[in-house]
Amino acid sequence: MAKAAKTAIKKDPKQAAEAKNYTKVIKAVRSPKSGAYTFKEGMVHKDKVKDFLANIK
Repeated sequence: MAKAAKTAIKKDPKQAAEAKNYTKVIKAVRSPKSGAYTFKEGMVHKDKVKDFLANIK
């Protein structure tokens, strides 16, 4: 299925340009109960990265 998605992006330059504006963000969050770390992740527009990191607790 990944090949189909790559092919679709290559065919439409507008979609390819928009896809480059997104970033995968990963933040380690410590559990107050056990003390272990969990990871929160998401695909975020590059202009909204700071907002995403600020809202994760």
